[in-house]
Amino acid sequence: MAFCGNCGTQMADNAGFCPNCGKATAPAGSGAAATPQSAPATNYNAAAASAPLAENVAGMLAYFTIIPAIIFLVIEPYKRNRFVRFHSFQSLFFVAGVVIVDIALRIVSSILNLVPMMGWMITTIMWSLWGLAVLALWLLLVIKAYQHQIFKLPFIGDLAEKQAGA
Repeated sequence: MAFCGNCGTQMADNAGFCPNCGKATAPAGSGAAATPQSAPATNYNAAAASAPLAENVAGMLAYFTIIPAIIFLVIEPYKRNRFVRFHSFQSLFFVAGVVIVDIALRIVSSILNLVPMMGWMITTIMWSLWGLAVLALWLLLVIKAYQHQIFKLPFIGDLAEKQAGA
């Protein structure tokens, strides 16, 4: 494998352009190699080479509370990675949606609890099903991110995609 002489990104030996910075590489027979194959240049792009986590792991971790999602949106190199940004935004929007539905369910529960016995049973079943649905959806999102897939939730996924594409 060769390294780009401009940014230090590892690239294929026969690549005509760097996949990171787009700079043209010298032809193989011209005598001017982009960079020795043993080590990258010292002025390489630190964002591309210093990521301590693979992007699929970072995308997965974005779903563990909102703290990692916010951190990934703020720190380098993750804030420029479209995959990590998408999962971070989808995580934040998912949590916001869960909070909104929780508030609505609390209102419905307080009304149902006015009905003796039957209201309590309906409320218990409703909250149990809601909790299982949130857990199953959260597990699906974590697994899809770890598998390096972009799984878009309806409405929320489109919002996250718009935010990540910027």
